[in-house]
Amino acid sequence: MSNQKYTLITGATSGIGLELTKLFAQDKYNLVLVARGQDELEKMATDLKSQYGVEVTTIAKDLFKRESPFEVYQEVKDKGIAINVLVNDAGQGQYGAFTETDVNRELDIIQLNVGAYVVLTKCFLKEMVARNEGKILNVSSIGGEMPGPLQSVYHATKAFVTSFSEAVNNEIKDTQVSITLLEPGVTNTDFFHKASQEEAKGVKEGSKADPAEVAKDGFEGLMAGKDKVISGFKNKAMVAASQVVPDSMVAENMHKMMEPTNKNEE
Repeated sequence: MSNQKYTLITGATSGIGLELTKLFAQDKYNLVLVARGQDELEKMATDLKSQYGVEVTTIAKDLFKRESPFEVYQEVKDKGIAINVLVNDAGQGQYGAFTETDVNRELDIIQLNVGAYVVLTKCFLKEMVARNEGKILNVSSIGGEMPGPLQSVYHATKAFVTSFSEAVNNEIKDTQVSITLLEPGVTNTDFFHKASQEEAKGVKEGSKADPAEVAKDGFEGLMAGKDKVISGFKNKAMVAASQVVPDSMVAENMHKMMEPTNKNEE
């Protein structure tokens, strides 16, 4: 009899999402992988089936589009798959002063980082609560705990994810369903390339976490039913400090960290 546990992961083809995919496959969860690139998804599916012997379903969707998360849910329903674990991981940012950045890209980012999380969480959480079984991992960021000059919209979306997850988790506290919030710091993924943020001081000169380690922290916290996992000691200390220092000072420190390294050379 084949294993019937299923995990759905968005942003599954790179970074933390990719590492989480491997961990669930190792734990013998069948997978529903969501990302934009069909070819990339198909290659991953072939590799995962071969290496771990799990079932892999792929759904190529652009979650920048408002209708896409609804379509993902409907495709899963049509296939008769019950999702035991939902991982909302797909997310992007945009680097630069708010007065100069592209508002249409920012609206796309809000849809991806907020809209898709809300839709997928609502759709699958209803089923989980009805069964009284299930887990959700919402990937946020330590940026959700503090203001982020030069990445203002990204930080704001992650503040939403953090607040939203904590609130809904309280609503379901009397069930056997749990929501775990994963908050990484600067991690060695292609996020910064996509955000045009590679020249920011904190990215170029600072240390970056290994996405495999971040994924492991999130996976273990999820399985233990933890409410929140801040990955990495340095990030825990940074969040703790931000909660006692005035927000204006936190914003100023973040601004200095995120200034371009070549600013003084121009």
